[in-house]
Amino acid sequence: MRITLRRRVAAVAAAAFAVAGALTVTAFATTAPAAKASEPAATASASSPCGTQTSAPTYKHVIWIWFENRSYSDIIGNSQAPYFTSLAKECGVATNYHNLSHPSLPNYVGATSGLAVSSLSPFDGDCNPTGSCTTSSSSIFGQGESWKAYEESMSSNCEKSPSGEYAVKHNPPPYFTTLSGCSSNDVPYTQLSTDLSNNTLPAFSFITPNLIDDMHDGTVAQGDTWLSKNLPTILNSSSYTSGSTAIFITFDEGAGGSTGENCSTNTSDNSCHVPTIVVSPSTKAGTSSSTQFNHYSLLATTEQLLGLSRLGKASSATTMTSAFGLLHCQRRLG
Repeated sequence: MRITLRRRVAAVAAAAFAVAGALTVTAFATTAPAAKASEPAATASASSPCGTQTSAPTYKHVIWIWFENRSYSDIIGNSQAPYFTSLAKECGVATNYHNLSHPSLPNYVGATSGLAVSSLSPFDGDCNPTGSCTTSSSSIFGQGESWKAYEESMSSNCEKSPSGEYAVKHNPPPYFTTLSGCSSNDVPYTQLSTDLSNNTLPAFSFITPNLIDDMHDGTVAQGDTWLSKNLPTILNSSSYTSGSTAIFITFDEGAGGSTGENCSTNTSDNSCHVPTIVVSPSTKAGTSSSTQFNHYSLLATTEQLLGLSRLGKASSATTMTSAFGLLHCQRRLG
C-alpha cells in the first residue's frame, strides 16, 4: 500500500514538472522577438538625395551644373552659401578639385572636349563662336549618347550671340563646328522641367544658369538661392528617384587668376581651386575626397559612367567614380 502511494505521488510530481516545463517553454516562445521583415531600400529624393543605395547602379543619366568664378573657400562654409554647404555634407565633395585655366570659355571647351590647356588659347578672349574661336575637335556632346544643353535665359535654340543675361561663352555646344544636333539639343533651360516630367532626360545634360544665377554677375547668395530652388526639381523627378542619375555641380574657374594660366595641376593658386559636389544615390552622405581632380577628371568620369571612350586629356585623368561610390562593375569602361 505504501509502495503504491509513493508511486502515485511520484507520478503526480512528474506530471506537474512536465506541465511546468511546457509552460516555461511556451513563455519563452511567446516573449521571443519576431523576425523582422526585410525593409525596402530607401528612395533618393530632395530630402535624402545621397547614400540610399549601398552599391552603385548602372547610371543612365549624368548631369553637370556649372557656376561661375568662385574658389572653394568662397562657397563651402560660406554663410551666404548654406545650400551648397549642406549639400556637400549630405552628399560628396571634392576638396582638391581644379579648373583648367582662365578665363571662362577655355574651361567650358576643355572640359567637354579634353583639349589640352595649351590648345585652348584661341578661346582666351571669351569670344563668340565664329572663325578661329571654334574647334573641329570631338566633344562629349557628339559621342553617340543622347544629350542636351539647358541654357537659362537663352531665347532660342543654339543661340550664338550673347543676349541679356544669356552668355554664349558659358554654352559650349555652339563652339564645336563638327557637332550635329546643336539646333535641336541646345535648348532654353525651361525645357528641362518638361523633359523631367515626360521622363525624357537625355544621357548627358549640361546646365548653365544665367549670368545672375551662376554668380558671374550675381552674388554667392543669389547662386545659392537658385540651386536651392532648382535642384530639388531634378532630385524629385523619376529620373533621379529611380536611382539612375548622377549629378556634378562645379564652377568653371576660381576667383581671380591670369589669362592662359595652367590650373589643371596647380595646387598653390587659390584661383585654380574650385568646389565640386557629387550628388548620387550611391554616394554616401558626408563623402569627402582630397584626391587631386580637375575638369578632365569630370569628363573622364562621365564617359566612364556612360560607357563612352575617353577624349583627349580625359584618357589620362583620374576619375571620380571610386572616390564617390559611382562605379558599377558591369559598366564597360571607356
